[in-house]
Amino acid sequence: MKVLVTGGAGFIGSHVVEKLIENEAQVTVLDNLSTGVIRNLRPGAVFVKKDIRDKNLAELFMRERFDYVIHQAAQTMVPSSLKDPYFDCDVNVLGMVNVLEACRLSGVKRIVFASSAAVYGDAQALPLVERCEKRPASFYGESKLTGERYLELYRRNYGLEYVALRYANVYGERQEESGEGGVICRFLTRLRAGDPVVVYGDGGQTRDYIYVKDVAEANYAALLAPAANQSFNVSTARETSVNELIAVMANLLGCEPAVINTEPREGDIRQSVLDNTAAIRGLNWRPRYTLAEGLRLTSRIWEAKRLQA
Repeated sequence: MKVLVTGGAGFIGSHVVEKLIENEAQVTVLDNLSTGVIRNLRPGAVFVKKDIRDKNLAELFMRERFDYVIHQAAQTMVPSSLKDPYFDCDVNVLGMVNVLEACRLSGVKRIVFASSAAVYGDAQALPLVERCEKRPASFYGESKLTGERYLELYRRNYGLEYVALRYANVYGERQEESGEGGVICRFLTRLRAGDPVVVYGDGGQTRDYIYVKDVAEANYAALLAPAANQSFNVSTARETSVNELIAVMANLLGCEPAVINTEPREGDIRQSVLDNTAAIRGLNWRPRYTLAEGLRLTSRIWEAKRLQA
């Protein structure tokens, strides 16, 4: 099985690459290293430094003839999408089309796409199910939803199979503070240092936090699952407020947290929790890590790296 992972040197992508290599896939990583880093790469993967917007992208696909593509590369920041909608569209929409064209021209069997809970926007009825009305609150969410629509059109017009995975808030080792879901990285860093954590709003806003290794498992399951040509929520189906998240972290670290509340961020949604029934049934996948377990593993690995530095 020959697989290309775009953004494979990044936070989530590198865990996907690990899962593929563990299952003896031939893996090529394509990354421009704008946010990804070489040290995230596991031995065994072939690395190609290239941007998904590269006009010669199809040449690589035609030469290598990948069986599958897992498309992780993206602009992932909600505030950045509001500050610079052009860049967000350039990477997440035009870059996506460039990847899809390369897939079409080279005969890729299936593409797995990293979508986002941001396609839903502010909650209607919770938990959110895949058929819910989509009302993105940011250009980032809109670009991910547009990517899903392109997938369906490529399937309809060219027969390219796809699976879109709508990630809840992903966390885990290798995550950077600036990335999507980086709040956990920021909070752990500041709590460990005894510094106050900054919370946008009153802390009552909720998210569905999922450990990165569960997300990697979902990507692997999506490659060969009989269920295709649809979107799946990848989540724990558990709603956690920011205040609750801080309490779990403080208990884990054995500290008393200090919190500074500021104005809510533009484009952020208030509540989010995703139903994962469709993924459990259609992908034969389910999350294995609780929030406490995932945070414990994440904190332990970060602490070990800090002591080695």
